[in-house]
Amino acid sequence: MTDAYAERMRRLAAQRDCATVLSGVRPATVREQLATLRAAVGDDLLPDFYGEGGAVEQLERRVAELLGVEAAAFFPTGTMAQQVAMRHGAELTGRDAVGLHPLSHPLLHERDAYAVLGGLRAVRTTAAPRNPTAEEVAALDEPIGTLFLELPLRDAGFVLPTWDELVAVVGAARERGTRVHLDGARLWESTVHLGRPAAEIVALADSTYVSFYKSLGGHSGAALAGDAELVRYARAWRHRYGGTLFQQWPAALAALAGLERELPRLPGYVAHATVVAEALATLPGARVHPAPPHTHQFRLWLPHPAEALDAANLALAEEEKAWFAGGWRDTEVPGLALTEVTVAGPALELGPDQILDLADRFLRRVSSR
Repeated sequence: MTDAYAERMRRLAAQRDCATVLSGVRPATVREQLATLRAAVGDDLLPDFYGEGGAVEQLERRVAELLGVEAAAFFPTGTMAQQVAMRHGAELTGRDAVGLHPLSHPLLHERDAYAVLGGLRAVRTTAAPRNPTAEEVAALDEPIGTLFLELPLRDAGFVLPTWDELVAVVGAARERGTRVHLDGARLWESTVHLGRPAAEIVALADSTYVSFYKSLGGHSGAALAGDAELVRYARAWRHRYGGTLFQQWPAALAALAGLERELPRLPGYVAHATVVAEALATLPGARVHPAPPHTHQFRLWLPHPAEALDAANLALAEEEKAWFAGGWRDTEVPGLALTEVTVAGPALELGPDQILDLADRFLRRVSSR
């Protein structure tokens, strides 16, 4: 066991024992996760075999229904699903260039898989910390096969365009003969800010990826959704990429449970994120972005080193059974650190006064170090 793994397990154990949690959720044990699967399974549901039948097929039908598309294909990872979507766009258009934001997931977190495995090229769509505008797409100096839009753009602070801006940028792509792919890892909670149901958002695009664990609390997995032609192609390339596993019913059942349990709660989380962000913005030297939050997640900066903030949060959790926020990282400004705050079920129990009391107890521990 590495030191990093041991430290991670210590943090998870501390968070699990907390009676109060501001950011995130209490980690579930394997026994608790198994209980969730048992609750989600039907009496006569058989296992899937290589992606066919059982919970996987049931999940694919449910996702297609929710997103208003012809079909959806289950993938073990979103990285794999999006490689397939970008490859499909390149083959249909004959263009190997993909319009990507410099902060998009393929460029920051996938070890250049789009280029190494797919033979694709990235065309940066904008340098601004937001999705590109219609004017920026129209002004790109080379043709692209697929415009990749991450909703929300996580590494810019979970930021979303307005509905009119999204419609306009899709229109600009269409005028250039470009396909549109939505990285909808967090699409489920984006409906509030965009003011449209998921199906209406997805209808703008040629393909959409959604995650089952980022906001829905599933074990893992994703879906690539679109028309029947896309999904036939996706199943073929899923096999080539090694994503057609013998059985995937545990991940599919957990996803179905998340769609049933967590999806209806997300609008409430988004609404309460505004309450949390407004309270945290009053802390000494604090800043939140965006304000108000576009989803139930946002960024928080505090004028202290990340190591001191993480240590204070862990001490608060272990000694007072209260979790403020972890995962701090230092910024390019010395002494200023940031974290991502996720407002979920536990935070709904906290009003502004309770949030500020928790923050005060946290900051007292920071200043004492």
